[in-house]
Amino acid sequence: MIDRRLIRNIGISAHIDSGKTTLTERILYYARRIHRMHEVRGRDGVGATMDTLELERERGITIASAATYVTWNDHQVNVIDTPGHVDFTIEVERALRVLDGAVLVLCAVAGVQSQTITVDRQLRRYRVPCLAFVNKCDRTGANPMRVAEQLRERLRRNAVLMQIPIGLEAKHAGLIDLVTMEAWLFEGDHGESLVPSEIPDELALEAEARREEMLDALSLASDELAEAVLENRVTPELIHAAVRRGVGAREVIPVFLGSAYKNKGVQPLLDAIVRYLPDPTEVVNEALDLTDDEEPRPITLSGDPADECVALAFKLEEGAYGQLTYLRLYQGTLRTGDTIHNPRTGKKSRVGRLVRMHADQMEEITEASAGDIVALFGIECASGDTFTGGSPITMRSMHVPDPVVSLAVKAADNKSEAQLAKALARFSREDPTFRVTSDASTGQTLIRGMGELHLEVYLERIRREFGAEVEAGAPRVAYRETITRRAPFHYTHKKQTGGAGQFARIEGQLEPADDTDFAFESRIVGGTVPIQFIPSCEKGFRAMLDEGPHAGFPVHGIRAVLLDGAYHPVDSSDIAFQAAARGAFREAYAKAAPRVLEPLMLLSVEGPHEFHGEILASVMRRRGIVVGTTEDEGFIRVDAHVPLAEMFGYATVLRSATQGKAEFTLEFARYAPAPAEVAAELVADYTRRRQAGR
Repeated sequence: MIDRRLIRNIGISAHIDSGKTTLTERILYYARRIHRMHEVRGRDGVGATMDTLELERERGITIASAATYVTWNDHQVNVIDTPGHVDFTIEVERALRVLDGAVLVLCAVAGVQSQTITVDRQLRRYRVPCLAFVNKCDRTGANPMRVAEQLRERLRRNAVLMQIPIGLEAKHAGLIDLVTMEAWLFEGDHGESLVPSEIPDELALEAEARREEMLDALSLASDELAEAVLENRVTPELIHAAVRRGVGAREVIPVFLGSAYKNKGVQPLLDAIVRYLPDPTEVVNEALDLTDDEEPRPITLSGDPADECVALAFKLEEGAYGQLTYLRLYQGTLRTGDTIHNPRTGKKSRVGRLVRMHADQMEEITEASAGDIVALFGIECASGDTFTGGSPITMRSMHVPDPVVSLAVKAADNKSEAQLAKALARFSREDPTFRVTSDASTGQTLIRGMGELHLEVYLERIRREFGAEVEAGAPRVAYRETITRRAPFHYTHKKQTGGAGQFARIEGQLEPADDTDFAFESRIVGGTVPIQFIPSCEKGFRAMLDEGPHAGFPVHGIRAVLLDGAYHPVDSSDIAFQAAARGAFREAYAKAAPRVLEPLMLLSVEGPHEFHGEILASVMRRRGIVVGTTEDEGFIRVDAHVPLAEMFGYATVLRSATQGKAEFTLEFARYAPAPAEVAAELVADYTRRRQAGR
């Protein structure tokens, strides 16, 4: 069993096209995990090791996160390569949820981009320490110093340059290590030879100045280093200790440079990963004790391999031998033949096959201990479930964003129906952001996801992996509705059909609540509504939230307040008060000035400055509100809030307007009131569908 202090659990995260998968491929090669490097868009048709799906190799993007492990300087480094496209952001969420550290990859030309900001937000959410790697220093326009400055200004991070480049763009030949003040040149066919060299004379002054800046920044995170600087007794060991302390406390992001595609800078980055990122013993992990059903109690896990096993199932995959469940062990030891308990379902399962993953390949193991990331077969569970040795303990859940796009799908023939149902069940279990619902008014099956690409990929996988021919309708936007003012209700539910009847009366109000989807509050005094029927009222109100009476969309941002009521000792019941709540909701909702909300997306468009006007025009034509523009060395970036409904087909329009030279990213920002004409059309459409369904 490996010493836990020699384990590093890291993720590679970045904006799309920053070079994450290429960097991971180099890490595998230099750590001797693979013997030949392949490219994301390689000519040999093989593709990168971590892109295991055929679609990933065809499109040149990462769709699903993939896990592997390497050995470097006697350390075991568990690596998860994550997608960069915002449509697959759940893959980043669940990876960062279980990792102890991360490498934030940035393009030396583009710098901090929109998805970089999203990844930074995820790193902060899960309190993950990280290093930064400025990639593509060989590209025209590369400026790693500007990228480090963007980390400070745009992300508010204490970014500390640990290296400076020897040449940039086509002249990028090596690096100067500011800790040891040594120069390294990358030589050999694959950059595998790090040749020590003298610091070039023309860079000597800059290296000294950058080292002073590095020491000043690190001194803020280490009193010991600050004293050493004042006493002129700084050593590399003191600097390493200060960086490790600063990274672990998330006060410092050391910045490393290189070009993964040109095989430069990867080995020093691996050295930094094992030197600066925390091991599992240095990370505090919390769970919830479910012994008290009413109020779970936070507890801190010991992380001791000798204690009871606690593991989180963070990713599910359908494998050749059944469901493959990826686990992060936080405490205890897991062995084949052990019995584990799922506190959510109450079920016990026996551990059969236990494997360590290398992309889509598996290595059989017999045991794993705290700090490990492994996978097992034959266990039925959901993504986010906790497994224990028997105690009622659960790990804190991960953040799952709500889907914003829906699509109606149906099987093209009878033969495909069963396969389509099987595919939808599997994908909705594997991906929490891919959801399947049924439209009650039309009977259509709807799939919901994070964007057009997200749903397009799943439709293609249904065709390829399940052989099902499917037909899809036009994408639909996930509108919502809410109320804008307070409205009272005084509703009596009375029904007499012989024998015991139904009676319930409730009074109160509906009011806007911007800070929550739905809230229920009881201010009943004197027992006018018996305490056992108050949950019935809440249940009745909640039953009305899935389909609002105004336009048929889910209701958001509303609070129901129960003030008074009446009951009958014989005729009042749970069913009667639920019915009264539903009637009260309908009564008050119509008087509360309901309105439709549409999802606004954060659109970031980047392209040559010569197309500035075309880019702005394409945004404005889609009801976009520009929130910022930046110009840098011939490139323009426009950030805007744009309604999702206006963004379908935007990729084709942008390519045409900019000769294919601009690109964009899209991610959910917030819900906002829809324009009156859009809302009126949606309400009219809902009314027509209701009348047609009668």
